[in-house]
Amino acid sequence: MPAIAWKLAQSPQLEAVYASPGNPGIAQIAKTQIVPPSEVPPDDFSALVRFAKERSINLVVVGPEVPICRGISDYFRAAGIRCFAPSLRASSLEASKAFAKSFMIRNSIPTAKFQTHNDYKNGKRCLDEVNYPVVLKASGLAAGKGVLLPSTNEEAHAGLKAIMVDKEFGASGDEVVIEQRLTGNELSIISFCDAYTIKSFPPAQDHKQIGDFDQGPNTGGMGVYSPPPVSLVSDALLTKIHQTILQPTIDALRADHIPFCGWLFTGLMLGDDGEVNVLEYNVRGGDPEIQTLLPLMESDLLEVMVACTDNYLDTVEVRCKNETAVTVIAAAAGYPGPPAKGDEISIELNVTDGDHDHIFHAGTARDAEGKLVTAGGRVLAATSVGKTLEDALKSAYTTMSSIKFKGMQYRSDIGHKALAHMKRAKEAKNEPSTYANAGVDIQAGNTLVKRIAEYVQSTARPGASPELGGFGGMFDLHDAGYPSAPTLVVGSDGVGTKLLIAQAMGKHDTIGQDLAAMNLNDLICQGAEPLLMTDIYSCGRLDIDVAASVIRGISKACKEAGCALVGGETAEIRGIIPQGVYDVCGTAIGAIRKGDRILPLKDEMEAGDVLIGLASSGCHSNGFSLIRKIIEKAGLKYHDPAPWEEEG
Repeated sequence: MPAIAWKLAQSPQLEAVYASPGNPGIAQIAKTQIVPPSEVPPDDFSALVRFAKERSINLVVVGPEVPICRGISDYFRAAGIRCFAPSLRASSLEASKAFAKSFMIRNSIPTAKFQTHNDYKNGKRCLDEVNYPVVLKASGLAAGKGVLLPSTNEEAHAGLKAIMVDKEFGASGDEVVIEQRLTGNELSIISFCDAYTIKSFPPAQDHKQIGDFDQGPNTGGMGVYSPPPVSLVSDALLTKIHQTILQPTIDALRADHIPFCGWLFTGLMLGDDGEVNVLEYNVRGGDPEIQTLLPLMESDLLEVMVACTDNYLDTVEVRCKNETAVTVIAAAAGYPGPPAKGDEISIELNVTDGDHDHIFHAGTARDAEGKLVTAGGRVLAATSVGKTLEDALKSAYTTMSSIKFKGMQYRSDIGHKALAHMKRAKEAKNEPSTYANAGVDIQAGNTLVKRIAEYVQSTARPGASPELGGFGGMFDLHDAGYPSAPTLVVGSDGVGTKLLIAQAMGKHDTIGQDLAAMNLNDLICQGAEPLLMTDIYSCGRLDIDVAASVIRGISKACKEAGCALVGGETAEIRGIIPQGVYDVCGTAIGAIRKGDRILPLKDEMEAGDVLIGLASSGCHSNGFSLIRKIIEKAGLKYHDPAPWEEEG
């Protein structure tokens, strides 16, 4: 990438840069030489290693995703040459979206609900079963274009067919991720990693779709600004992202014996309620983000990269200017479809400021006459740095006005979300403080109470008449048949990792049944009659349908056990629990009549006693934890056919 070569050339420690395959923009950068593909093919990794040895090159920096995901770094490391790029195994984070999503779930990294399918019929069935808007993602590499955002179920089915049957993205669409479509502000964070330490650039906001105001198909990126306003991304939020997403990602990879060295690109969705979910990982700098961030960087890029390859990143700083940078992409006619090539490009350099404005080449080439022509979809990047977002935008679009070629297209609204957010933040200073503004949806809570009242009342028994809305649940032991003071037994429990399966499958009713069973069975094992139970349902954002389904299951099990569900708490904890995630736990109280014996009778147990097992109605909480591990170990998915033969 020209931006990387340009920044490396500023290092006093650098002697020379050899660029393969290079382009006309890179050829103009100081200390830089182009390696002609006719001499060293860029996809011949063994030839590149030989070239590096012949020139005594001691650091290789890989930009594009294709060579990284083909394992180029492993070739150089095997030859004893530093390589700033992740290994073949680590590249799976980008090479397979299915792998990345599984990795996130396995390591409790917040992400949207999803299913993966490599069978078209199963994928179609999934689209008809899910009850949320979806995003369709070709699992493999697709040059940033393999994501479809259908607005209707019909569009979703058409998109699935385009990916899996029509092979719009080739073999990359053999497996598809069907994911819940999240809303909010997308953020990109690019981080330096040395397998242990992770240090990040300021966050950036990309503009993926081809048209203004996010219209049209996805692209590899049509423009970026960085950093977002503090009112959108605070220091506290960045700390949370580092502690709950970025560092855990590197630590989990290392725990899996996949040390990560290079740039980690993390695509995030910042919900309007403050929830942060990971959309994707890339294992490279990514463009146009890196063209935007490197002009802000004050540290020596070469020094930081070597610190990553040699595992001492913790000793160096990644410093950036306290300014704003903007990049606007000029794309060829036809992009993001097949782009027009060979159109002559003219650039009026006199309108740019060399200290703050940059034009980075991408899809450019020289024709037989030496003229600069288009040679790819995204052709040039106009990048400017300014004191404010408005200043940087003005300069970037002035720079863009210096570029001319036939059919040129670019977005005129880069930064529009930030500008709108800054306006709203200014207006919000005069708004009154309310529970809703603080992230607690009282109306949703009231609606939930109405939905579950019938379920709870169905658990009524002597001693209790469950009514919701009070400060506490009440129980009369005398009315329950305990005239003398009994021994009370209290137990609390949750449902464990079955929650992960429920959230992956979108099935929640049996969670409530298992919660009640875990609590009530503990009382019964002590010889107590279950009398009453309460629950706590904690979530990032209250989904009334999901919560009602869980509580319906609790009520059903309580009714079967003759136990009253006398109350509960619904805790909406935005900013701590990710959106789409919940946890549930309960407390139950039982009674043992005066004079009855408390179980188990350990003093009467002897070797040779017969144990009687009670048949289970199926797998329950701990059983599902075991099943989850078996499925993960076997590389299966929950919608896959069972890997055993039917009896008979």
